[in-house]
Amino acid sequence: MSGALLEVEGLSTGYGSATVVRRAGLEVREGEVTCLLGRNGVGKTTFLKAVMGLLPAWEGTVRFRGEDLTHAPAYRRARLGFAYVPQGREILPQLSVEENIRLGGFACAESAPGIPDEIFAYFPGLRTMLRRRAGNLSGGQQQQLAFARALMARPRLLLLDEPTEGIQPNLVEDIRRAILAMNRELGLTVLLVEQKMAFVRSVAQHYYAMDRGAVLSHGSMAELDDATVRRYLEVS
Repeated sequence: MSGALLEVEGLSTGYGSATVVRRAGLEVREGEVTCLLGRNGVGKTTFLKAVMGLLPAWEGTVRFRGEDLTHAPAYRRARLGFAYVPQGREILPQLSVEENIRLGGFACAESAPGIPDEIFAYFPGLRTMLRRRAGNLSGGQQQQLAFARALMARPRLLLLDEPTEGIQPNLVEDIRRAILAMNRELGLTVLLVEQKMAFVRSVAQHYYAMDRGAVLSHGSMAELDDATVRRYLEVS
């Protein structure tokens, strides 16, 4: 798999005795944005959690830059360059915006991380909100905060789970521009779970489509036709 930063092969996992992801695999090439598509409930979030090390791999392999990380804990993956923006954002509402951002820096083992100016270049609105309680932000502002927290770890691979969910259109556009800028300027590689096709087509180079826990289709975005979108995204 030449050029792959992340390689996942035959991955199975789930919860308790329930298998959710079934021998799924994909590769994410360094410096590119790859999208994982699929209807709600097909296993996309579970797949991302297993890649991040938040769920154990029951079978299969996860390799990063050729190194087998299948059984590595999440903190080790974070220190190697993984960052994760979960669905629902999971910011800490009682802490300030600044405190939430600084927490992300501990993923790279810094004792007192400062906030680099580049974060405010991508999300300038956060600079004026540093003292605000994070729980008082809008959904879109909280999503930007979750991005900023992830960037504090100086990641090489960013895992994004439904970043446009519940976000007003103007902030969706801000997030789209930020992903493109981070990819272009930082060389940040992105694995994106998303269902809004206009957004996907504007940021990603490759796609994988998931159904019932398995990856069943993949290709370049130019190869993603309407029939494939209907098959894997429309609810019958």
